[in-house]
Amino acid sequence: MTVEQISIFIENKSGRLAEITRILGDVDINIRALSLADTSDFGILRLIVNDGVKATSVLKEHGFTVNMTEVVAVEVPDRPGGLSAILQTLDREAINVEYMYAFVERCGGNAVIIFRFDEADKAIAVLKNNNFNMLEGSQLYNL
Repeated sequence: MTVEQISIFIENKSGRLAEITRILGDVDINIRALSLADTSDFGILRLIVNDGVKATSVLKEHGFTVNMTEVVAVEVPDRPGGLSAILQTLDREAINVEYMYAFVERCGGNAVIIFRFDEADKAIAVLKNNNFNMLEGSQLYNL
């Protein structure tokens, strides 16, 4: 129960984000979620899009370094302590969260958080066993 995410390595200079979004828009790729981490010289733009294979291909054609990874999308109760409950459950099982970011859409009365785990299969099993709802990629790509 994972979701495809693309990661794009970009120079930290004016216009690079605009270029990526233009390229994707020109081929009808819809960005569903994003995260940007940067240093003084480069950044890593992480995207969930409606067609990861096509996005990866077109960005590589334009000279970008792109890879695809699997992440987990988890519904989080939109209330104080909702995220804490998930993180405490993972901590009890010694599962490390490499990074996470919020998804911009709402799913019912819940928020959606994208997680990258060091042990994704173990994390998925723990979340399922503790009745946390995870979303399939198709649920995110076409919202």
